[in-house]
Amino acid sequence: MFIRTTAINKLLKLKKRVRVVPGSTSAGKTFGILPVLINDAILEPGLEISVVSESMPHLRRGAMKDFLKIMALTKRFQRKQWNASNSKYTFLNGSYIEFFSADMPSKVLGPRRHILFINEANNIAWETYHQLAIRTSNTIWVDFNPANESWAYEELKNDDDIEWLTLTYKDNEALAPALVREIEKALPKAFYNFKLPTDKLFSPENIKNAYWSNWWKVYGLGQLGMLQGVVFSNWKIIDELPKDARLNGTGIDFGYSNHPTAIINQYMHNNSPIYDEICYQKGLQNGTIARILQNHGLSKNHDIFADSAEPKSIDEINTYGFSVQGVDKGADSILFGISILQECPFYVTRRSIHLIKELRQYCWDRDKTGAYLNKPVKINDHAIDAIRYIAMMLQANRKYTDETAPNEALLLALKIFN
Repeated sequence: MFIRTTAINKLLKLKKRVRVVPGSTSAGKTFGILPVLINDAILEPGLEISVVSESMPHLRRGAMKDFLKIMALTKRFQRKQWNASNSKYTFLNGSYIEFFSADMPSKVLGPRRHILFINEANNIAWETYHQLAIRTSNTIWVDFNPANESWAYEELKNDDDIEWLTLTYKDNEALAPALVREIEKALPKAFYNFKLPTDKLFSPENIKNAYWSNWWKVYGLGQLGMLQGVVFSNWKIIDELPKDARLNGTGIDFGYSNHPTAIINQYMHNNSPIYDEICYQKGLQNGTIARILQNHGLSKNHDIFADSAEPKSIDEINTYGFSVQGVDKGADSILFGISILQECPFYVTRRSIHLIKELRQYCWDRDKTGAYLNKPVKINDHAIDAIRYIAMMLQANRKYTDETAPNEALLLALKIFN
């Protein structure tokens, strides 16, 4: 059932050329803008609409998936009108909505359009936005989570032709009650008295934890926050794996009902690690995990490392012909794994969207005074745990790089794993 939410009603009131929509998590930003675009396409023949995000995997699992769901829920989807090969839906009146990624220069610098929707714009460079904007004749939509200062705040403020609308999860009546409860769990972690009015909520004496208060500001209220204390700053995104990259190891962080199972491959190329996400999904049984490994060409001849807290899962996966090794978890191993990952630059494939998202948000925890603690915030770290397992085990086995591990690191590795 499709619900016309408060978010949609607010979006429909926007009238200026550029419409900037920051918002909290689950605010219905994308799920609200897309129905407006669909309605525009149906009402005006020959309308050309482009939906753009940082990568095609990101689009397929986000805006494109939402578009197809909305079309089905509103009984408007006609299969013959959908061209999956070029991700384009053409309406009977000649209007169309196309989806493409910001890493496609032929699209960014190519044809013009009437309407543009930049989805999660904080992951796209200003120059990319600008090139798309100057090729858009009518309306431009921009949405994002305001986790930190971005070009939108520098370039799209104080302009008579631009209007801003902040949405929160409370504007989305379609949100499941369980998700509302999950979001609001941050309140008692963040504040001593979380029932105070918003203008008093963030008074210094009321902040219990700086990380969670900032989280609530961004993901609860949709306001500009400050992403401080990021654990990893030594990584970059690459478009794809080099053809001569060598598979070095695979990490598995188990999940099921509440958390996803994350499976990440590590490759080596020119002595630099490259991480490639092959799975990030809830509800996977061990047989399904084994088939995923098989489908990606893995066998007993490959180094695969997983959380030793689930020996039964490891044993069951190994019955399918693998040699998965258990990795002990603990406070020391977490910091040790982080230190290895921080030793040298590493790369992440663009299709590894969940790993990228985790790396962008993985921060050091703070005490109630705001001072950093020597531990990361334990949230959204499933893919990071998987790459940490690989790094720790390969270091302990003196296989992380082509060089011998430093004596101090090796001694610590032997202490942890022996």
